[in-house]
Amino acid sequence: MASKALMKPTLNFKHGTLKNNEAQVQSHSFGQVCFPGKNGVSSSRKSVVVSVVTTKTASPATVVTVPVKTGSTVLLSPKWREIQGLNNWESLVEPLHPLLRNEIIRYGEFVAACYKAFDLDSNSKRYLNCKYGKKNMLKEVGMDDSGYEVTKYIYATPDVNIPIQNDAAPGRWIGYVAVSSDEVTKQLGRRDMLVTFRGTVTNHEWVANFMSSLTPARLDPLHDRPDVKVESGFLSLYTSEEAETKFGLESCRQQLLSEVSRLINKYKGEELSITLAGHSMGSALALLLAYDISELGLNKADDRRKIPVTVFSFGGPRVGNLSFKQRCEQLGVKVLRIVNVNDPITKLPGVLFNENFRGFIGGSRYEFPWFACSCYVHVGVELVLDFFNVQNPSCVHDLETYINLLKWPQRLGIQKEGFDWMNKARDLLTSAQSLNINLMPWKDVAINMVNMVQSQRT
Repeated sequence: MASKALMKPTLNFKHGTLKNNEAQVQSHSFGQVCFPGKNGVSSSRKSVVVSVVTTKTASPATVVTVPVKTGSTVLLSPKWREIQGLNNWESLVEPLHPLLRNEIIRYGEFVAACYKAFDLDSNSKRYLNCKYGKKNMLKEVGMDDSGYEVTKYIYATPDVNIPIQNDAAPGRWIGYVAVSSDEVTKQLGRRDMLVTFRGTVTNHEWVANFMSSLTPARLDPLHDRPDVKVESGFLSLYTSEEAETKFGLESCRQQLLSEVSRLINKYKGEELSITLAGHSMGSALALLLAYDISELGLNKADDRRKIPVTVFSFGGPRVGNLSFKQRCEQLGVKVLRIVNVNDPITKLPGVLFNENFRGFIGGSRYEFPWFACSCYVHVGVELVLDFFNVQNPSCVHDLETYINLLKWPQRLGIQKEGFDWMNKARDLLTSAQSLNINLMPWKDVAINMVNMVQSQRT
């Protein structure tokens, strides 16, 4: 994303800006080299839903919000295809349609359930796995009325080996597959198959995040497509199998494709949708799965109609190059990216060379020969939030904060209850340094990324 001027507080619309009369403009680059297009933004549509900035002295700060029509009840079932991105969310993002906002919140809470159910107690027998069984998981995290049934847990392991702590790289619980009940299916207008992924937690996942070189995806055995490239660490996490034991886990990919195929076959003849939702690294896995399902043609029904495949990405990084983006669009993969403009994770990888670089060469759209294969590019439509808390800078990437700002845009009480990703990143990098482990040049990038959040508003 190109650098933009932020005001305290401010709300940017497509055709103008609402601001406090006494707001002081500050410019922030977020550690990027900026090459804006003619209108200063990339090709993805953007809409700032709410702008919240809290400081040590604010009591409280002014908040400007997008008005939401609440005068009449609108049923989801007749509009579900549009809400799932049939028309790329045209006229639903600016302003944010109440049905779409409700669905974003709903899927965000399914992702948040991954964190709530994830066992971080190192003394527990379920350490780094889910604390509950599939039958009771949603109930245990307070979502017993969600109307979905968990059908499978998903485990993943990156193909990395680091001597930090005693957790060798066995598969760790990373998400789950669920399907809507008969009653909720009637309300939604279709049977919804949902896959959710949590973000980065373990040391091995952090290292995988730093493996930022592009590599050919090669997920379709019949078509090589060497130009379609994705981040090697995300691909490793998605495709690596656990080989340490005789009865090691299948790869995350094999688990998912098997379960998705089973559910499609089970509900053959029904109206279906495939929804993939994730936070941070989980967003990358969701997009890889969406591409994989579509590339293999698993979402084709018996009558040759395509089952819609939609990704709801919360604070997600870039995943692949321009060829990957173009292929996703050709396959009909729909991606709605919910991002905080102050979240540095959404600027990575591709800090220097990304979709913004391509748009500005003397005012023309000149495309370098190497751009399609060598530069990271975001996929999909972008919905932008703007929140920051000086006293708690790590909130800029916290999923609960994302959800709460969509639920209650008038409230300023940003409380950090999720995983403390900034301190975790620091701990990993410090441990790696003390053990003389080479995390490649991206170690410095990661350190700067963590420090960037704390300095960009000062």
